[in-house]
Amino acid sequence: MSRVPLADSGPAARAASSAASPSGVTRELARYIVESRYEELPAAVRKEGLRTLVNWVGVAVGGSHHETIDKAVAALAPFSAASHAGILGRGERFDIMNAAFINGVSSHIFDFDDTHLKTIIHPAAPVVPAILAFAEYRCVSGSEFLNALILGVETECRIGNAVYPDHYDRGWHITGTCGVFGAAAAMGKLLGLTEQQMVWALGLAASQPVGLRESFGSMSKSFNPGRAAHNGMTAAVLAAAGFTSSDEMIEARRGWASTISTKQDYREITGDLGLRYEAALNTYKPFACGVVLHPAIDAAIQLRSQHGLRADRIDRVELRVNPLVLELTGKKTPHTGLDAKFSVYHAVAVALVEGAAGDRQFSERAVRDPAVLALRARVAPTVDRSIQPAQVDMTVTLNDGRTLHRHIEHATGSATSPLSDDALEAKFLDLVADILPPPRARRLLDTCWNVEKLPSAAAVAEAAVAA
Repeated sequence: MSRVPLADSGPAARAASSAASPSGVTRELARYIVESRYEELPAAVRKEGLRTLVNWVGVAVGGSHHETIDKAVAALAPFSAASHAGILGRGERFDIMNAAFINGVSSHIFDFDDTHLKTIIHPAAPVVPAILAFAEYRCVSGSEFLNALILGVETECRIGNAVYPDHYDRGWHITGTCGVFGAAAAMGKLLGLTEQQMVWALGLAASQPVGLRESFGSMSKSFNPGRAAHNGMTAAVLAAAGFTSSDEMIEARRGWASTISTKQDYREITGDLGLRYEAALNTYKPFACGVVLHPAIDAAIQLRSQHGLRADRIDRVELRVNPLVLELTGKKTPHTGLDAKFSVYHAVAVALVEGAAGDRQFSERAVRDPAVLALRARVAPTVDRSIQPAQVDMTVTLNDGRTLHRHIEHATGSATSPLSDDALEAKFLDLVADILPPPRARRLLDTCWNVEKLPSAAAVAEAAVAA
């Protein structure tokens, strides 16, 4: 596990030195959040926070005109009398909680957002829409904003570590169930909550877990981080007004962790606070689908590029995969673009046919493409428990009997092979290309990279509004 050291003094180090106990987990985490200062963040952690923001804004703007967002905007507009905050990539304005919800949905609809690989949490989707909407409502400096973003990511990922994988295996969508804590922590930080109020905010967040894995492949999957953003904001705002909860909502015998998971490792929540950063482990997808598919897509694209493969020359594609691949993405005949994100058959076929796996390759058009449909029937995954989730072993048999082989140990975009800043920028600009003209897209990108220096973080949202 990566560690980023800080100085031995200050509230972060003091929090790290105190012993975590099952009866003080919520309070110790709350104290750390309240006392943490932007100046204590290591440079590497700040940089990852900026990369998190760049990626999130790109996917939020990119997803803003998906039919899911059209439906959400139409459904909620009659009930949002206030116009505090904008919908990124569009022109409508809503109250901050509905704006946070819609922007959270938009950022997750392509399944192209960031991923904390240890838990499969998508950290930014519940956190950034909450604090960005709030920054439009009340002035928040760029450094305050980045500090809150990082603390929110840190909070949700640490809590996720404590219950993963059992919690996920039970069927919960961990981005929603843990993301609500991140949104509450980040919002609470910007609201200036006291330690006791932060305890209540985390407790109220614990009462609002959202998201089941059964929703995967439908619009409801992206509902989950959007609702987590909304719920986390609600928790922090209520706590600021003195709305109470139990002081041990995370760790109590009938609290959050014991109720929704058979595993509870509270050291993951409070251990080394201020010394190791889960937020520094965030990763960014090169492909618009769940990370469990990335090794197979990577192998397919590499073989296509190296050998100039054409789909009509391929007789069969065999791949040995981790059991999680077929558990999560075993749909043989997806019927929609969202459904296709959970089909290893489609993902491999479209990657071989088109040499890419961006949002366009998981569209209604791609799902109906005759070449993709024909090749999809010739994709044959086999579970091999010796294959790790980050790996794949692929063999392509050609019509003339020749075989091509590729083993992927760590896919592009993983922690071992992360996207460079240049690749992240290229992804951002491609996502927003159909929504913002190039000069405005570049200005938005630069605003994200330089958010720390801004007197108001609302400039990010303002630069992302479509004309």
